[in-house]
Amino acid sequence: MTTRSKEKVVAAFRKIFRASEKISDQEGASSSTSSPSRRILSRHHRPDAVTPSDGTVPDNPGTSHTGSCFFKSKKSGNCSQPPINIPERGVRLRRLMKELSEIQRSQHRRDSTFTAELVNDNLFEWHVRLHKIDPESELAADMRELDIPHILLHVIFPETFPFAPPFMRVISPRIEKGFVMEGGAICMELLTPRGWASAYTIEAVITQFAASIVKGQGRVARKPKTNKEFNRRSAEESFRSLVKTHEKYGWVTPPLAEG
Repeated sequence: MTTRSKEKVVAAFRKIFRASEKISDQEGASSSTSSPSRRILSRHHRPDAVTPSDGTVPDNPGTSHTGSCFFKSKKSGNCSQPPINIPERGVRLRRLMKELSEIQRSQHRRDSTFTAELVNDNLFEWHVRLHKIDPESELAADMRELDIPHILLHVIFPETFPFAPPFMRVISPRIEKGFVMEGGAICMELLTPRGWASAYTIEAVITQFAASIVKGQGRVARKPKTNKEFNRRSAEESFRSLVKTHEKYGWVTPPLAEG
């Protein structure tokens, strides 16, 4: 091959390489500007764009703000506070209807210890008549001597019953000692918020009272020692004082000599 022919071949190869570079440049320019798919890809891969994989998704979308709202104070006012669990009135109603029906079924028996009836047809206020206590006790002897057939109790059920205890007092006869206080209030741990449990039934309360009044050496008062009124108001005041005392010093049963 002569020198001239070699130069022709080199020149031909140069033309081929130049043509290929132009084609590749044109394809690059057109693809970056005119191709819709490449424009979409470039838009999604911009450094300032946020893709779903980059974002933070909460584990529970429906409750994502519940935690922060729960710990906010009332002053913020940005969200409502969670509702307080308050016992429904239906719970008290169903419980008392069930207990009353059970008591009424058993009170027709001759050997029934106590009977119950509503006060003015009010389901939340009962009169309970305790017919039987320990026959060997002095209190039973007093009742036989004075021809007293029963101990009359007044029971009031609060709105929070059975999660709070009922208020109970002795109406008649007036009793000394036996853990019976002013106005007929009853000093019994079971009737206090600290000693109460929602599983306790009215039958359990009356049974406990019958044992407590004998244990405390209760007697029928022949002559009242004080001139204080014997009514519900004085009983409630006496019971509130009792609860405060036991909350402060604990529950200690006093000696029998102290009543």
